[in-house]
Amino acid sequence: MKNIVGVRFKNPGKIYFFNPGDLTIKKGDNVIVETSMGEEYGEVVVSQRMIPDEKLNTPLKKVIRLATKHDTKMLEEYKSKEPEALKICEEKIKKHGLDMKLTDVEYKFDGSKILFYFIADGRVDFRELAKDLASVFRTRIELRQIGVRDEVRRIGGNGVCGRELCCCSFLGNFETVSIKMAKEQNIALNPSKISGNCGRLMCCLKYEQEVYEEKLQRLPKIGALVKTEEGEGIVDSIEILKEQLRVKFKDGEGFYYKKYNANDVKVLRDGPNNKVDEEEKAHLQELKELEKLEKMDSKNKVEEI
Repeated sequence: MKNIVGVRFKNPGKIYFFNPGDLTIKKGDNVIVETSMGEEYGEVVVSQRMIPDEKLNTPLKKVIRLATKHDTKMLEEYKSKEPEALKICEEKIKKHGLDMKLTDVEYKFDGSKILFYFIADGRVDFRELAKDLASVFRTRIELRQIGVRDEVRRIGGNGVCGRELCCCSFLGNFETVSIKMAKEQNIALNPSKISGNCGRLMCCLKYEQEVYEEKLQRLPKIGALVKTEEGEGIVDSIEILKEQLRVKFKDGEGFYYKKYNANDVKVLRDGPNNKVDEEEKAHLQELKELEKLEKMDSKNKVEEI
């Protein structure tokens, strides 16, 4: 078992675990922690507790100390310089003729580094820009390319559900979302209906996926031949969460349908995967393009001086 505290550097943002050592730390305290990027200023959002070693992917780094008033004052001073740094960087981007859009600037709490976040359609050679910025600010400069999801998180907004966007309220990390999830959840494969404000597949497709996967392993496919109290029939549709099947029976020259719980039928021959009509094929092509873009978004480019 390891003693940990959970620290967040941005809100919303991912929570990272640190070793508090002999320090007494409470939820809501501000702390200075050791990271691979140097010392960072963060807020404790998970109070001290013991967790099993197997839940930790990497060795814990330490909480160096509780943040002092001087640390907080330094952070506020550098934060106040960010708008001016944003303006200067935008001028430099224009001067170098780079096809990129600056979205945010972040000073480290002690001024040891400035991070500039931007979006672009492809790879951007910003080495000369980084050198130019380093000569102006006289500190380490990092340029980081982010995806449109990160940009929407920064701007904020509401989703089609009417609630504040998940990425702006509680979502710490962007999970990989795929077309397969929409198909398995019987959602219409229409990009306009399953894409978020960022133009990528909605993050909430991931939330119930494990439940659907578990249930689909036990349910027959559409087109399966099943035996019921009415005799043999073909599975016409499935209500996955209810685990109910609509079975089609032949009656003379016509057909009739009846619903059954999945436990009340016996599968004689499993069916093929769901068929996709021509309209859905066109939508699928659009969705595949979204998946490609999402993979590109995840490959952030960084140049550090």
